[in-house]
Amino acid sequence: MDLKELLQHFNDGDTVGENWEVIELMRFYSREAQKITMEINTKYHEPDELAQLFSELIGKPVGENFGLFPPFYTDFGKNIHTGNQVFINSDCKFQDQGGIYIDDGALIGHGVVLATLNHDFAPEKRQQLHPAPIHIGKNVWIGANATVTSGVTIGDNSIVAAGAVVNKDVPANVVVGGVPARFIKNI
Repeated sequence: MDLKELLQHFNDGDTVGENWEVIELMRFYSREAQKITMEINTKYHEPDELAQLFSELIGKPVGENFGLFPPFYTDFGKNIHTGNQVFINSDCKFQDQGGIYIDDGALIGHGVVLATLNHDFAPEKRQQLHPAPIHIGKNVWIGANATVTSGVTIGDNSIVAAGAVVNKDVPANVVVGGVPARFIKNI
């Protein structure tokens, strides 16, 4: 199995934990992500250097005018996709095996968690993981310390209030907040 096949496994939503080849390859890329994020997080880099390191982390070019304020953490890295003019503020944590898609102009606040894996509910299968993507639309603003869970799409131009936990899709052009996040108002 190679990276392309592993990404296909994740993107198809196939269970992780039943096949040791999948687990070992996932762990290999997790260690690679640790090395790159350590480089990102432990010394100062000019913006173009950060964009280059992030491109190395995700295995493809970042969009134009990409911005990142470290520290940044991910436990995989290879299933993050960024559009143009994306900004990721400090102390964000991305669990991206299921896929994280960030469209043009999105702003990700301090300490945001994007989690694309869920453990199985059945206690005897709790070690198994179920990937599902997160899609963040154009010009979305996710406030500080918000959490977005697997399978969620946030529509274009919407705002997620600081500290919210988003566990359901958010339509375009709205503000949501709370735990769990719910509609606050239209934009």
